[in-house]
Amino acid sequence: MRILIAKPGLDGHDRGAKVVARALRDAGYEIIYTGLHQTPEMIAAAAVQEDVDAIGLSILSGAHNVLLPRLMDLLRQQGVEDIKVLQAAGIAAIFTPGSSLEEIVTWVREHVKPRGVAA
Repeated sequence: MRILIAKPGLDGHDRGAKVVARALRDAGYEIIYTGLHQTPEMIAAAAVQEDVDAIGLSILSGAHNVLLPRLMDLLRQQGVEDIKVLQAAGIAAIFTPGSSLEEIVTWVREHVKPRGVAA
């Protein structure tokens, strides 16, 4: 499975995103890391282009209430409504600072299925 890890907004703290990306990679997932300062448009385009099964975002700036709804709107406009990590509000799980890497990997194993595979 392919997972996109992105850092939306102006937040320049990427250590956590890189640590999570590495843990998921070490658990056998293919990771696409977009780097810092991504706009919702850039993240949506990358998700569609890379045909990912899930999207992981790391935001420390507090801009999640603005950036995440915009990203979800863009994904829906492009027909990406079947990604399993989306709930009605668009977000399936939130891992706050202090979450263990094992917790994140376990959640992904239990909840993310390849696109087109029934849950």
